[in-house]
Amino acid sequence: MSSAPRQDEPSHSGEPPGRRGDLAALVASTLASYYEEKRDHIHELVAPLSTDQLWRKPYPYGNSVGHLLLHLTGNLNHYIGARIASTGYIRNRPLEFTDTSHRPKEQVLADFDHAIAMVVATIHGQTPEDWLAPFSDPTEPRTKTRFGAFLRMASHANHHLGQIIYLCKELTKPAAVGR
Repeated sequence: MSSAPRQDEPSHSGEPPGRRGDLAALVASTLASYYEEKRDHIHELVAPLSTDQLWRKPYPYGNSVGHLLLHLTGNLNHYIGARIASTGYIRNRPLEFTDTSHRPKEQVLADFDHAIAMVVATIHGQTPEDWLAPFSDPTEPRTKTRFGAFLRMASHANHHLGQIIYLCKELTKPAAVGR
């Protein structure tokens, strides 16, 4: 029986595990792919919508697809951009849900794509140690590490993607005939 540490355990000399870099690379590639998949799915859903439909609320409650996209863009630019990548982004969260400018669909998607590209670049810039670095934001007190921030924002994006799926189905369903 050997007393040498396994590759995934620190040695007695305090050296980092041999596989920490492999795990960090796996985390980065998996998270980056996940964010890109959400971006692509949103593009597929929004493709058949006009700019008018993007801003239409099919129910008297809730949000439009456009406002959800503004919110996702602001969320990523704030938590990942400003807090981790130090972009200097200043968030106006209430405006994400109340903006009346109804920008063209192409501009809203371009801004969202830019936010996703920034997130992906920031993910790929993380070292194994960066994933464990402290994260702090008064509106996210339970998120303690950079890894936690990337994970929570991915979950948040998926939550709103579910809402966008439902809204797009409602906005594109054929009108009832003869009733």
